[in-house]
Amino acid sequence: MSVEGKSPSGYIQELQARLKAHPLAQVGPGLVTGVADDDPSGNATYSQAGAQFGLGMLWTMPLAFPLMAAVQSMCGSLGRVTGKGLAANIKIAFSPAVLYGVVASLLIANTLNIAADVAAMGEAAELMTGVDRHSMTVLFVFVTLLLQVFVPYHRYVFALKWLTLSLLAYAAVLFTVQVPWGQVALRTVWPRFRLDASAAAVVLGVFGTTISPYLFFWQASEEVEDMRAKRATPLRSDPDSAATELRRIRWDTWSGMFYSDLTAWFVILATAVTLHAAGVTDIDTGARAASALRPLAGDFAYFLFAIGILAVGMIGVPVLAGSGAYALSEAMGWREGLERKVADARGFYSIIAASVLIGLALQYSPISPMRALFWSAVINGLAAVPLMIVVIVLVSSTAVMGPYVASKPVRFLGWIATAVMGASALVMFLL
Repeated sequence: MSVEGKSPSGYIQELQARLKAHPLAQVGPGLVTGVADDDPSGNATYSQAGAQFGLGMLWTMPLAFPLMAAVQSMCGSLGRVTGKGLAANIKIAFSPAVLYGVVASLLIANTLNIAADVAAMGEAAELMTGVDRHSMTVLFVFVTLLLQVFVPYHRYVFALKWLTLSLLAYAAVLFTVQVPWGQVALRTVWPRFRLDASAAAVVLGVFGTTISPYLFFWQASEEVEDMRAKRATPLRSDPDSAATELRRIRWDTWSGMFYSDLTAWFVILATAVTLHAAGVTDIDTGARAASALRPLAGDFAYFLFAIGILAVGMIGVPVLAGSGAYALSEAMGWREGLERKVADARGFYSIIAASVLIGLALQYSPISPMRALFWSAVINGLAAVPLMIVVIVLVSSTAVMGPYVASKPVRFLGWIATAVMGASALVMFLL
């Protein structure tokens, strides 16, 4: 049967064509990378910052934006220019000790982050549906795993890009509460808080979850993945495409990081004007932040916050697992890539499966992944410092980048990011 001469399959094909032509479908890895930065573990860190310090931590986001965008832009350019991921470039330019040290710390941190993310997703789903959180966690783990293993990259990433719209839920929460916009504007550009060990830990946690090592590896590898999907060649061998591609990477990365940074600002603000204002200053999960919002801002705000955790977790978990798989596969010289079939990249997909399943197993161990959540962001902040130095050295080298070394302003921002992360860590330990 057809309506107006068009069959149901015809309508589906037309809808698919329109979705593929939509501007959102045309953006590159920068958007997905940016949204993955606001995964449930990041959400919990931002929620804790807002609940504990109120508006006093809003300033971290305007400072973090150019720094995170510069670092991610360098990683994206590195992948597209060389045709190799970050770990593969480190393998060529640095000693094995540096390579395996970086990869080992990445895998450990990513697995803990996965454990925290899937636990938060299960908890949020239990709040919304009443179904046991462990059952929901198992469901989410196997759905994300099956999608990564059996759905080709170009189709999977298409769905991930549409899931990025879920971040708007955090902005919508602000329409349900009273917001002192004058104070918000002031505290966004002018910090006010007592500098002690607790504040330093929160600042490092915020920067650690915003400028995270796993995002460096993912950004570089996804540029390589996109290059393969388009049957293109590395820019070092294709100078005619260099100007266009590098301009695309800059726009894609800076816009994706801006979307991510703005969302994090919304989370800090939403929890500051609700939880902190009501005296709720200790939030260890995003789901508990959502639950605490319910009596303060109503069911609608609670639902929006919870649905944001679920949707962003569906992006963040694959990025965490995938970035570790890219890194170890490149270090070991294994075939890698989400576009490959399982039989062609067994080691790569085994790492993805192991990371996610170990993360699931931690839910049933004495270790509390939720309490370790905030500190995993702090550890990421410490690990990011030497890794950012490695990235800056790589993109500054003509032996690696040829004529496409990173610009001086971008490298300058990269050094500032490294200094800020290092100074935060130093202040935390001194105080």
